[in-house]
Order: sequence, then C-alpha cells, then structure tokens
Amino acid sequence: MTAEQAGAASQSPRPWTAAERQQAEANVRRLQARIVKAVQQGRWNKVKALQRLLTHSHSAKILAVLRVTENDGKNTPGVDGKTWPTPAQKKAAVPTLTARGYRPLPLRRVYIPKRNGKLRPLGIPAMHDRALQALYLQALDPVAETLADPHSYGFRPARSCADAIEQCYKALAPQRSAPWVLEGDIRACFDRISHDWLLDHVLLDRVLLRKWLKAGYLERHVLHPTEEGTPQGGVASPVLANLALDGLQAVLAEAFPKHTPQGRQAKVNLVRYADDFVITGSSRELLETQVQPLVAQFLAVRGLELSPEKTTITHIEDGFDFLGQNVPSTAASC
Repeated sequence: MTAEQAGAASQSPRPWTAAERQQAEANVRRLQARIVKAVQQGRWNKVKALQRLLTHSHSAKILAVLRVTENDGKNTPGVDGKTWPTPAQKKAAVPTLTARGYRPLPLRRVYIPKRNGKLRPLGIPAMHDRALQALYLQALDPVAETLADPHSYGFRPARSCADAIEQCYKALAPQRSAPWVLEGDIRACFDRISHDWLLDHVLLDRVLLRKWLKAGYLERHVLHPTEEGTPQGGVASPVLANLALDGLQAVLAEAFPKHTPQGRQAKVNLVRYADDFVITGSSRELLETQVQPLVAQFLAVRGLELSPEKTTITHIEDGFDFLGQNVPSTAASC
C-alpha cells in the first residue's frame, strides 16, 4: 500500500464535504489500527513503517488541518500572527505539511492566571507548526494508547476526570481497602521533562521531535532557548507528558505484586490524571519509606521530581482533594 492509497482524497477545489471528512477519518483509523497491532506484536520496524505511511497520507494531513482550525485555539496566532480561517487557506495548508526542510518557528509565550493567583506560562506554536504536530500525533497516539498505564486518565480518548474519581472509589470503597493515600504533585512537570529521555524513548521521528523541543520561545521580542520541558500549549505536549509518566504503574506492580501475600497486604494502587496522581497504601510508613522513594527514582530518570511542599500522605478518614473534588471518608463505606 502506498501513502497515496492509504490516504487518497479528492483533488477538487471545493471545500471538504462531510463525506470526504468521514472517508479521511476511516483511512486514518485503518492505519492506526495496524499500528496498534504492530505495537502489540512488538514489531517496531513495522510500527515505524506504518507511522511513515500515515504521516505522508493526504487524509491524515486533512485531519491535522481540521484539528487546528476547528479547536478552541483556532483564532490564536503564533509568533507569525497567522491563522487559517478560510476554506482556501485550509486546503492550501495540506501540501505544506512535510518534514522535508522543516524549521519550526519559536513559540509565542503568553501567561494565563491559575486558581492560586499565580500565572501559568503557555507556549503557542504557529499554525503550521501546530498542524504538523497534529499530523505526527496521529501516528504517535496509537502507540501511546497501546502502551499507556491502565489507570492513566488524563488527555486520553474516552477517559475523563470522572473516570479517575471512579477508580479512586474502586480502590478505596471496599471494607478492607487501603486506609492511606499518597497525594503526588510533580514540580513543574511540563516545564522540566528531560529532552534526552523523550528523544530516546518516544517512538516518533527523532529529528522532528528535537526541532519541536528545541524551538525556543519569544517573549517581549527576546528569543529564549528551551533546554528542557515540553510547552503547555503545544498540540503534542499532553501525549509526550503521558508517555514520560507511563510505566509508573508497572514499577509499583513489580515492587508490590498482587499475586504475593506481601503485595496484597500493601494494597498499593495508582490513579493518575496527567501529572496529578494518588497512590493508596496500607500504612503511612509503607508510603513514606517504600512507595515515595520508588516514585522519586522513577521521576528522576525523566528529569522530574516531587514537590516536597505539595506531596502529602493522608488518612482516608480525613479525605483528600483530587482533580478539583474531595474524595471523602465515605469512600470507605460505599
């Protein structure tokens, strides 16, 4: 199968119809399903070949343009001040989505207020850079979803905050469930993820990924380099962060295997939503002396660390805050 066959689309000058969009989506889903199967079989060369096929597909390029021109940020320009509001601009953008000779523009730095009164920095890519990220994200998503931790819920399709809260209740509601909870807070997760780790472990075009990570940002007409982190505001950033944090559940499962008496007694369960997570345990001492050091070691390899001020251990009777909700002591009697 050629890239043209995998993603053939009408060359008509008219805007894309609903039928053309549906056909593009079907073409991309077929390739993504083949990527998932190759990942499950551990056929990594096949995965890379299929990813290349998808990122050269006309259908995938159409969907990439549609994604960045129909989301909430469609009217927010990057440093070049450009958006693509018209059908003609959208169609003209499709053939420009290629990695050959590509050089990303620096991000436009903006700040948005947080609930605590502080400001959160965002990096806004130019429209062309956003669309190219959206294109390659279609090839990365099936890999990330196949390898994701089962109890990871943030920035994933068909998963939500409500699903994460439900999993907390499943872990804590049974009468003999764990009475202690480690509330984990990763210090500036998006801003500090190791570029070297991402380049070594993310199954994506390494040259392209490096260009995105090293693009820098423009603030008050001054260009600043980016030596670590993945910008909040980038299309691919949530998936990259998830990939960096996936694997923690397996580390905990290996340390506290459920098929052994010690593992069952430890009652260690992880629930993660993006960079927020909770871990249950049978005692404060277990979470302090065994679980927290394991988490810290896992994060350190990725250039990350727990915030000592915000990482706490709480008894379930006191309840704990997670994803804007308070998981109350009634969980123990549900």
